[in-house]
Amino acid sequence: MANPIATFETSMGSFKAEIFTDVMPITANNFVRLANEGFYDGLHFHRVIEGFMNQFGCPHSKDPNSRRAGTGDSPYGAIADEHPANLRLSNVVGTLSMANAGPQSGSSQFFINTADNGFLDYFSPGQSKHPVFGKVTEGMNVVNAINRVPTDSSDRPRTPVRVDRIRVA
Repeated sequence: MANPIATFETSMGSFKAEIFTDVMPITANNFVRLANEGFYDGLHFHRVIEGFMNQFGCPHSKDPNSRRAGTGDSPYGAIADEHPANLRLSNVVGTLSMANAGPQSGSSQFFINTADNGFLDYFSPGQSKHPVFGKVTEGMNVVNAINRVPTDSSDRPRTPVRVDRIRVA
């Protein structure tokens, strides 16, 4: 069975990503659940660093000016770290990765790599710092346009970039 495709409708255009439920079931299905429940709808990219990544998924980012954006979690809390021993997915351009603040802290926030960020891959063999759970398949031009928006000193877009809707099918 094919992996599901997430469609991201943003204020700057749409893009699609394959979600790796086949090899990253904990992380990927957490994202799918939140997306299909509407958790991400109306949130804003709260951290954009040109030539690095676009971060999204904090519930506090519903208000794009919230100082708490980047500190919130899913209503379901943290998920278990996922480190399949036989899998080496790298943080390359276009991949979606779980944001976390350390072991067992992944939740709702994730980022899209806009550069090859191999330094984010592994603490030690098989221990991904930021588990990759998807890859942009269509609309990378939109992801790159988001990555070039002017930001303030906290890497917050000066002109908010809103995600109107994410649906996974």
